Amino acid sequence: MTDPVRCDYEDGVARIVLARPDRANAVDLATARALGAAVDRAGADDVRAVVVLGEGRRFCAGGDVAAMAAAPDRPAYLEQLATEFDEVLRRLAALPKPVVAGVRGAAAGAGLALMLSCDVIVSAVSTKFVMAYGDIGLTPDCGVSYLLPRAIGQQRALELALTGRVLTAVEAREWGLVTEVVDEASVDARAVALGELLAAGPAHALGETRRLLRSQHLTREETGREEARVISEAVDGDEAKALVDAFAARGRRGAAGSPAR
Repeated sequence: MTDPVRCDYEDGVARIVLARPDRANAVDLATARALGAAVDRAGADDVRAVVVLGEGRRFCAGGDVAAMAAAPDRPAYLEQLATEFDEVLRRLAALPKPVVAGVRGAAAGAGLALMLSCDVIVSAVSTKFVMAYGDIGLTPDCGVSYLLPRAIGQQRALELALTGRVLTAVEAREWGLVTEVVDEASVDARAVALGELLAAGPAHALGETRRLLRSQHLTREETGREEARVISEAVDGDEAKALVDAFAARGRRGAAGSPAR
C-alpha cells in the first residue's frame, strides 16, 4: 500500500504531497493521520518553510465520500474524520514558519480548509474552487465556516456555500482567495520557488508575522500589545541583530557620501 502523504526535505523546505491521485487526493482517516505526521515533522527546527502540494490532476477534493459511504457507522466515522482532520489543519496553521500551497484542478470542501491553512496560495489557471457540501446533503467542516468568510467576506462565502457556485482561478484571485495564478505546468515549481525564497528569509520574523496575522481572535488593543512584545523580542535575536546593523550601516554610508545642503 502506498503512503497517502509524502514528505521530503531540501534546503530548509519541507514538501508535503497528498498522494492519492486516483481519489482526487480526498481525505480519509488514514490520510488525515499521515498528513498530521508530516505536519509534525515539518515543525522541526531545520525546516524554515513548508510547501503543500497535491499529486496528479487535483489538489484535494475534501473528504473521501466513498470512505464515508462504506463506514458501518457513518455519523461516528464522519465526526471522527472531521475532528481529526480539523486538528491537523489547526496544527498546520499554527506552524511557526510560512506555508505555501500549490493548487491545481480542484479544491473542494475540506480541501478549501487545507488551502486556507496555508499563507501563500499559487493556483493553476484551470483550477476550480467549490464548497460541494450541499451536493451530498452535508454541511461545512474542518474550519471552512471560519476560514472562508475571513478570506473572501461573509456574503461571498454564503454565495459559494448556498448556491453551489464554482469559482474559477481568475475569480478566486480577484476575490482574494488565492495569491497568484500561473499556468498549469508551473504550479509546483512556483510554489517550491516561493518556499525556497521564504526559507532564505529571517525565519523567526516570518514565523511570528504569520502568527500575528492569523491571530484574529485578539482585539485591536491586544494585537498592539502583542506586536510590541514580539518586535522587542525579535530585535534581540541573531537574525534581526545582523540585518538591523547591516541596514543601519548602509544608511550611514549613504549619509556620509551625500552632498551637503
